[in-house]
Amino acid sequence: MEEKTAESRRVYDVEPSDVYADFMTTGWAPSPLHGIVQDAVIPFAFARRAKLSEAFAGLRIIIPSGNSKVRSNDTDYRFRPHSAFVYYTGVQGEEVTSDAVLVMEPNGDAHDSILYIQPRSTRDTSAFYNDRKYGELWVGRRYTTDEASVRFGIEVRKVDELKAILKDGTPAVALSGFDALVDSVIKKNPRGSELENFVSVARLIKDEFEINELQKSVDVTHRGFNDVIRALPAAVITPRGERVVEAAFFGRARVEGNELGYDTISAAGSHACILHWTRNDGDVRNGDLLLLDAGVELDSFYTADITRTMPISGKFSPAQRSLYMLVYEAQKAGFAAIRAGVDFLEINKACHTVLAQGLVDLGILTISAEESMRPEIGLHKRWTLHGVSHMLGLDVHDCAQARKDQYTEAKLEAGMVLTVEPGLYIQPDDELFPAEYRGIGIRIEDDVVVTETGYFNLSENIPRHPDKIEAWMASLR
Repeated sequence: MEEKTAESRRVYDVEPSDVYADFMTTGWAPSPLHGIVQDAVIPFAFARRAKLSEAFAGLRIIIPSGNSKVRSNDTDYRFRPHSAFVYYTGVQGEEVTSDAVLVMEPNGDAHDSILYIQPRSTRDTSAFYNDRKYGELWVGRRYTTDEASVRFGIEVRKVDELKAILKDGTPAVALSGFDALVDSVIKKNPRGSELENFVSVARLIKDEFEINELQKSVDVTHRGFNDVIRALPAAVITPRGERVVEAAFFGRARVEGNELGYDTISAAGSHACILHWTRNDGDVRNGDLLLLDAGVELDSFYTADITRTMPISGKFSPAQRSLYMLVYEAQKAGFAAIRAGVDFLEINKACHTVLAQGLVDLGILTISAEESMRPEIGLHKRWTLHGVSHMLGLDVHDCAQARKDQYTEAKLEAGMVLTVEPGLYIQPDDELFPAEYRGIGIRIEDDVVVTETGYFNLSENIPRHPDKIEAWMASLR
């Protein structure tokens, strides 16, 4: 009988008898998979690897999916692979396992790609019934190496073979810090930081597959917002009703996607003034606003990032509508600034200019908008705090390893996907605002594709104007 690994053995496990072990080898019918087809992403992954190969000619390139992370004792978090692994392999959803590694072996001026995985625990081993991490009766069936090769269009080998191969002395560059085996064998290469940067910058311009997936994610997220609106009456009568909202959206994420793209911000009342409110333990009261910042991550791991601020009762008060329209006009100005060739930060400037002028018009800012917009002044930021755009894709804050000159200090290019999300937050103790405005937080966030002449709003169908939000809510309640 095969011995279980230390990782798979638990103190309360009862070791099976030899008779049981022998018995478990008998009486199993063959169960190969038939009709395996490739997902639409596979040709795109092949093209992406070709560009990566060209950039690191002569080096072995190593991109791990990552190891599992412990949540508590012997219980792990739900596994989510490294985005670069997803991008270059095309492996999606529950088909991605921890400890998998993409290795691109140098072959002249090109590379041969090999995917190392933990394959199916077949019935001629004991792992299928006694290995809690990989065993088929514990976690479900996985592909054999041959099945995975057909599915992903790449040579596939057992990950058990990887250590010996990595120790053969071939010059290598790896994404470090994500796989214990890779880190233990591969010495840091001076080009390691270049690889980290490359696989991030490569995703700045989305291909056709990526844009289609992002549109799907936005559409599912829209349905999740519909679910939340339907759940608001229950949220109002339930203690910690923000969690009713959170749960409603999470249900849609799991039904139609892989997971949440990030922890949902379900912020009712003055909690909306806390930018990353994820405790979600407050009450939901009629008369207040609900700021919902949420996105569904699909099985392809692409995520939406949408924020809507809506009146819990279904109707905005005059004060709420007044501040909402200021943010709405700021977002319109941000949209108008978008087109290929424009500085990335122009979006932020356009939104903040409108917000600063609005605060002047309200009598809150006692200096001009022009003066406040000067970098050394910026008084209006007391009520808006954050920038209004970031890249979006496999990560909710995509391309984060790009340098400033490649991202925030660069020009927009057609095919970039980014958010436009101005906000205005009046803290409940802010005496510079009249009482009726205090405790109101508003953010409006949409996901857009940059084009040569402007933009395409992936989330255009999710109502934004207050009149349309009220009609949307009425239609679902």
